[in-house]
Amino acid sequence: MVRVLVAGVLALLISIAIGPRFIRYLREREYGQQIREEGPSHHFSKQGTPTMGGLLIVVAMTIPFLALNGYTTNALLVFLVATCCAAIGFVDDFAKLTRKRSLGLRGRWKLVLLAAITVAASYVTHHRHFETKVYIPVVNGKIPLSWGWYVLLFFIIAGAANGVNLTDGIDGLAAGTGIIAVFTFTAMAVIAWIRSGAPGHRDQKYLDLAILGAALIGAIIGFLWYNAWPAEVFMGDTGAMAIGGALAAFAIVLKVEFLLLLIGGIFLIEALSVIIQVFSFKRWGRRVFLMAPIHHHFEMKAWSETKIMVRFWILCAIFCALAFALYYRYYFQFFRGR
Repeated sequence: MVRVLVAGVLALLISIAIGPRFIRYLREREYGQQIREEGPSHHFSKQGTPTMGGLLIVVAMTIPFLALNGYTTNALLVFLVATCCAAIGFVDDFAKLTRKRSLGLRGRWKLVLLAAITVAASYVTHHRHFETKVYIPVVNGKIPLSWGWYVLLFFIIAGAANGVNLTDGIDGLAAGTGIIAVFTFTAMAVIAWIRSGAPGHRDQKYLDLAILGAALIGAIIGFLWYNAWPAEVFMGDTGAMAIGGALAAFAIVLKVEFLLLLIGGIFLIEALSVIIQVFSFKRWGRRVFLMAPIHHHFEMKAWSETKIMVRFWILCAIFCALAFALYYRYYFQFFRGR
């Protein structure tokens, strides 16, 4: 447990310490955010704010994780999925900066690259003999998916990465909800490690997952120090997709795929708001929301960014608390039956 705490504190200190120089570097290179013309009008004041701050999160997470973990397969898989998703986001951010517009990597190419990550993750989980049944709590049932489970992995990874990306539209929103969601998975890993055996005979893979989760939490908290309103830096797609990839991979290796619907509840709502808006406009020519994703809807209703941010944090915490309660109550029985 000491290594878990050290990982979190070290990542936090690294993130806060190198943050000012990193932001100054981005500003000197004029790596500034391009604002969408169709977005809220008051967002144009943020034009030019340094972006690609997700690099700060990835670096601050990587150093303590590599220094303190035991290099078990599960933790390395989560780390690699997160960093590969971050790489996709980086390419997207860099394309926006070089083209000086808000549109970067085309959606189809993002999906192709996310599919490649899914194939790699599927290969690892297949050879590590992961259970291909999805456990549903409360009803205490298992849904056998066989090879369909690997298709589900794509929807989990692509959905989480894009869901967090859509949420990143208000200062501190994606970072704060990301911290709460990652903390939930980290707590699950700690509980699983404690209950995996007697002291000295516990399963190292859960401890390594907790170390990674703590390092990611510390890194995001340090980033949030500079991303809180008014933001000095944006995480960009680099950070948003890294967080989303990590959440998806945590759900996969901890075998809590169903609980990701709750832990990522805010990100799911954001994604659904876009889907509903697009479908409604194309089908009936009407918009359900004043603007999508849904946090922009509340901005158009004159809610302040801080008010939206805090209320979304509260909703995320409620969803995550419910997910953790279900995990603690039901999932250990499932693990014993594996």
